[in-house]
Amino acid sequence: MPDASNLQLGSCHCGAVRFQVTSPIEELTTCDCSLCTKRNAVMAKAPLAALTVLAGQDKLTLYEWNTRQAKHYFCGVCGIYVFHRKRSAPDHFGINVFCLDGFDAASIPVRPAEGANMSVEDPEARPDLPGPRQFG
Repeated sequence: MPDASNLQLGSCHCGAVRFQVTSPIEELTTCDCSLCTKRNAVMAKAPLAALTVLAGQDKLTLYEWNTRQAKHYFCGVCGIYVFHRKRSAPDHFGINVFCLDGFDAASIPVRPAEGANMSVEDPEARPDLPGPRQFG
């Protein structure tokens, strides 16, 4: 059974998607990839088994690009990014800490992560997106 002291409840803006995280949050990350920069993401990393969608699974919208390895989930009603399956750590989710109820993001250290230099492998990707190109 998960440690109740590690339980964090969260939701999107409209409340259609609700979830819980049952792992300690000891570090936050920002990322300089094109997607995280545009959505101004601050994320907590959690193992796959530590995230449970409590309501609104059918309201989640999936966004993928480039290698299609990362899976970015947004509420299809209000559009808020709630979490994503990480490309750099596919056995973990990155969770939008601003979706966690009552979470004090200022109390946790933030580490910048480098995503801008990850390879761009989609030949249809916009030319202004950063990263080394690997086509073919």
